[in-house]
Amino acid sequence: MFTAIVFLPLLGFLIAGAMTLLPYGAAPMGAANLGHGAHGHDAHGHDDHGHGHDDDHGHGHGHEHHEAKALARPAELVTSGFLIVAALLSWVAFVQVGLGDHHGAFKVPLLPWIHTAGLSVDWSIRVDTLTAVMLVVVNTVSALVHVYSIGYMSHDPDRPRFFAYLSLFTFAMLMLVTSDNLVQMFFGWEGVGLASYLLIGFWFQKPSANAAAIKAFVVNRVGDFGFILGIFGVFWLFGTIDYDTIFASAGSMKGKEIVFLGWHVDAMTTLCLLLFLGAMGKSAQFLLHTWLPDAMEGPTPVSALIHAATMVTAGVFMVARLSPLFEQSPTALTVVTLVGALTAFFAATVGLVQNDIKRIIAYSTCSQLGYMFVGLGVGAYGAGIFHLFTHAFFKALLFLGAGSVIHAVSGEQDIRNMGGLKSHIKLTYAMMIVGTLALTGVGIPGTPFGFAGYNSKDAIIEAAFVGGNAVAGLAFALLVIAALFTSFYSWRLIFKTFWGAPRASKEVMEHVHESPSVMTVPLMVLATGAVLAGMVFTGLFIGHEYGEFWKGALFTDANNHVLEHMHHVPTWVKFAPFVAMLTGLIVAYWFYVAAPSVPEKLAETMPGLHRFLLNKWYFDELYDFLFVNPAKKLGRFLWKEGDGRVIDGFGPDGVSARVVDVTNRVVALQSGYVYHYAFAMLIGVAALVTYVMFGGVR
Repeated sequence: MFTAIVFLPLLGFLIAGAMTLLPYGAAPMGAANLGHGAHGHDAHGHDDHGHGHDDDHGHGHGHEHHEAKALARPAELVTSGFLIVAALLSWVAFVQVGLGDHHGAFKVPLLPWIHTAGLSVDWSIRVDTLTAVMLVVVNTVSALVHVYSIGYMSHDPDRPRFFAYLSLFTFAMLMLVTSDNLVQMFFGWEGVGLASYLLIGFWFQKPSANAAAIKAFVVNRVGDFGFILGIFGVFWLFGTIDYDTIFASAGSMKGKEIVFLGWHVDAMTTLCLLLFLGAMGKSAQFLLHTWLPDAMEGPTPVSALIHAATMVTAGVFMVARLSPLFEQSPTALTVVTLVGALTAFFAATVGLVQNDIKRIIAYSTCSQLGYMFVGLGVGAYGAGIFHLFTHAFFKALLFLGAGSVIHAVSGEQDIRNMGGLKSHIKLTYAMMIVGTLALTGVGIPGTPFGFAGYNSKDAIIEAAFVGGNAVAGLAFALLVIAALFTSFYSWRLIFKTFWGAPRASKEVMEHVHESPSVMTVPLMVLATGAVLAGMVFTGLFIGHEYGEFWKGALFTDANNHVLEHMHHVPTWVKFAPFVAMLTGLIVAYWFYVAAPSVPEKLAETMPGLHRFLLNKWYFDELYDFLFVNPAKKLGRFLWKEGDGRVIDGFGPDGVSARVVDVTNRVVALQSGYVYHYAFAMLIGVAALVTYVMFGGVR
């Protein structure tokens, strides 16, 4: 069963990928350019509202394009069918592993992999409760995204390639979460990075999509450099990269010192910080977050998959999986807490002023990932993974709901150009409301009753309050403020998109319509999770059934009592997130419904702050100044001076050029006329006589 769960997406990728290689597996460049104007659905509209979009594709491409469309359907059905089966099996595995009697991890061996001097790595599937939770998250969301994409991408001529990439992405993530050693994890880690590059830049005719894909790839390589150094360090210190051996020996390494860059440093702190650097890149944490908003250049289903269930959660999973290592370094956990709190606060502040519907939700993702890392950093690993679990449902719901809105308004993404949509797309509106209620954490304080985000996010805030590290108090304050900001910008999105008078053109409003059932059914499934996931699973993830459920998959040191203490915080702490959520809702209603002129006046009053937030704290500009532009200048210098002037001028190319030049001059002397040769001979004789006369011969 576990082998099927992991390899069904790979099989789907291979089949869909093979279809792209058939003679008519992909439309010609002209079809791609004409079909989406090289801009894709998100930028300039979709299918149904285009009325006659099929004709646009059909005319001028004829037989070839119809063949491409015919091949796209099997690719959609095969990949989606395999993912649905994998998702159902994942829930079966979740029940068997999480609620079963088997304690500890068990393995499904696949094949020998690397056997060399001092290193032995076998490829096997590690199954424990943490793996089972991630299988549910990844495969459930991926299956729903596949189904949703059948409708959303229905007129894209490159659908086989798109569905192949989606399945490849899912397989890479599954390899990551089922890894039994650090090399296998790194394989999945880089596979996810590759697939994200392909998906973000799917509409490669768009320069912005190419730039976003390259940015995501490069920024993640910065984090991955730290990650692989950490893997090297673990192997050097422990003599292995096998989880079980590392975890068994981790306690004995506490306090051990090593020499790193000429300094005597704590071994576990150094290794954990290097590993966490990889998590910072993959999960878009503060300082390495800049790629995440730009990743919106990919199709909306891609945004949902990346931001809800796969790539960005990889860093959270990695820290949780390596909890036996991180528990040996309070310093590393303090850094994790601080980075997570700063990320949550930073992203929430930037989300306040964004106008692109997908970017607002993207910054929300960044902020919620910060919450997860705070939960891990204060030692509440169950709370961090619980929020990862619930977040997958409501964040995928919000992204796919945003895609349904974009679908309805002819590709428009700026919320300033929307408004008055709730009466036109009632189901999408209801789904977005459910997602917003879950994200903002609506619930009844002091009780388990509330939407998904209420149970998991509030648990992290309470854990931060009782956390024992040096920055836990700061983290608590920043998370509460972030909760207020999250509520504000989430309801701002709702009010500006669905309420008030329509701000779109009359032509656009005439074509506004609800999405087809192939898109709305996944929304309703995700909405069910956004409503129930928190209430149903609280006891398992962070409650009285914690030990029986996790079965040691998450390691907690004997001195770590955060999970116990978080259930006994003062009443005002339990109410703090609720008050923050309610305040954000009230202010958003005042700004965008009751008195819509207030935001503009406020921006005019504080233009510097508004520009600061609108430009995302100027991180892109700062990185351009510090890293990008100097790198470009260095590259241009090496190109022009090093390669051009030195190598081409004085190197082999220069020598050959001089030889050719001399040869051409010599050849010019070979005219074929006898008198030219006679004249040359006379010149030679005159030179010889002159030489003899003036002392050449003694």
